[in-house]
Amino acid sequence: MPLAVYVLGAAVFALGTSEFMLSGLLPEMADDLDVSIPTAGLLISAFAIGMIVGAPVLAAATQRLPRRLTLVGLLAVFAAGHVVGALAPGYGVLFVCRVVSALACAGFWAVGAAVAVSLVPRDARARAMAVMIGGLSVANVTGVPAGAVLGQSLGWRSAFWAVGVLALLGLAGVLLLVPATPAGPAEARMPLRQEARVYRDPQVWLASVTIALFAAGTFCFFSYLAPLLTDVAGLDEGWVPAVLVLYGVGAFGGTVLGGRLADAHMFGTLYTGLLAAFGVLVLAALTAETAVAIVILSGLLGFACFLCAPGLNARIFEVAGAGAPTLAGATATSAFNTGNALGPWAGGLVISGGLGYAWTAWVGALMVLAAFGGAWLQARGVRRSVVIAAGLPVTRPEAPARLAD
Repeated sequence: MPLAVYVLGAAVFALGTSEFMLSGLLPEMADDLDVSIPTAGLLISAFAIGMIVGAPVLAAATQRLPRRLTLVGLLAVFAAGHVVGALAPGYGVLFVCRVVSALACAGFWAVGAAVAVSLVPRDARARAMAVMIGGLSVANVTGVPAGAVLGQSLGWRSAFWAVGVLALLGLAGVLLLVPATPAGPAEARMPLRQEARVYRDPQVWLASVTIALFAAGTFCFFSYLAPLLTDVAGLDEGWVPAVLVLYGVGAFGGTVLGGRLADAHMFGTLYTGLLAAFGVLVLAALTAETAVAIVILSGLLGFACFLCAPGLNARIFEVAGAGAPTLAGATATSAFNTGNALGPWAGGLVISGGLGYAWTAWVGALMVLAAFGGAWLQARGVRRSVVIAAGLPVTRPEAPARLAD
């Protein structure tokens, strides 16, 4: 794996810390900004909305720019957004800062993913994406819990200052260690209108919807994990960083294993991870008041969810990468963050409706189950395509499930 891929993964650490850290800061932010916890949770959705819009727009806008210059500029904007956010006088300014930071984050993901995939052979794409996603895993292990500790001891604004510093360190790493490659000739010759034709393929939409449902199910529960731990399970707030560390450890293990398995067994890995996440969320809903159970299940949820993530990313490049080298990474980023926006919003509706925090797990489980259905439909489409390409009747029993792998 080229060194530049690891550098990109390290830069993603700062992005991931910002994206996920609010899950451990919502009570403190709600109190300081004088808003409800569901309203504070919309700051997570605001970031996700910025990612949805920013990924395709910035991928298109920077198509002909040198990639390293683009990555450096986006990290600079991201850092500035967190400095302004740390100084924000109220909820409205902070909301705007989250959107602006997310736009830069989305652009970095879209361009960075394209760079990472371009640096490795086709059969190592899931592993390359696993390295980048590994930045998110490490953020969950260390960055998010550290943000929660800072928020509890020095106030939530200190966490925003810390992320700004991390972004500047990532900027220095990209500037020094990522090759100064210009936009490739293939991208320069392919008009965006031609790339957009890839969206005529139902498999691209099905892969995107599967990602969005998976992410929505995860974030519907994870976004409100901190108040669930304290208000439902009865744990002291000092336990929140520890549980977030456990989630991150599980996420890191899932990323490492998922990246290796998905290159060889794409759909088998997705089935396993999605069914495991569904089961964990159901158990979390049933045992939300049992502290020991919810702590253990938090770690298992991190493992199950991140077991899927490399394969879900690689699947987008598999169905869209050849016809849309610029928009493939943006499509994956937008799909994930569509779910990241819908999940906290759906969880907020459940909580505001008086059903309680445990019901975020029930709703999340249903969304993840729907994502499993999306993966199954994708595998069925792959089997059908392979059988047709082989000149066999579509209904023949000889079309085995292993073709989907």
